[in-house]
Amino acid sequence: MPASPIRLTPAPLLAPGETVVLFDGVCKLCNGWVRFVIRHDRQRRVRLAAVQSPEGQALLAWAGLPVDQFDSMAVIRDRHYWVRSQAFFEIFAQLPALWRPVNLLRIFPRKLLDWAYDRIALNRYRLFGKYDTCLLPDPDHEQRFLKAPL
Repeated sequence: MPASPIRLTPAPLLAPGETVVLFDGVCKLCNGWVRFVIRHDRQRRVRLAAVQSPEGQALLAWAGLPVDQFDSMAVIRDRHYWVRSQAFFEIFAQLPALWRPVNLLRIFPRKLLDWAYDRIALNRYRLFGKYDTCLLPDPDHEQRFLKAPL
């Protein structure tokens, strides 16, 4: 497991060992990425939450990340969280072995990878567009999205 910030308490709303990806629910690029993850994560190792959802907001607050202006994807598991390029690699680590060659990109310095990630993230609406509201998951994918217990 790559180095990641560690919190004193486990992430709320997650079962031990459960992984959640936080993404911008109005970003068209981010929604495309979520559809990619759903399609390729056949073992259902990854849960999903939009940063705008109550669950996403609770997890951002737990990690000490901004809740109002979030320009990165985050991955959270147990007491660990990853952002930017490290979150990208952590997601690919959860996918089938077919996708492991993506990890070869780790040969590049993290600063360079984060710089490239930031260029895309900061321009994502201009380059790919934005929805007016968060899209709702398809009924067959709804269980993939994190929901707080009622």
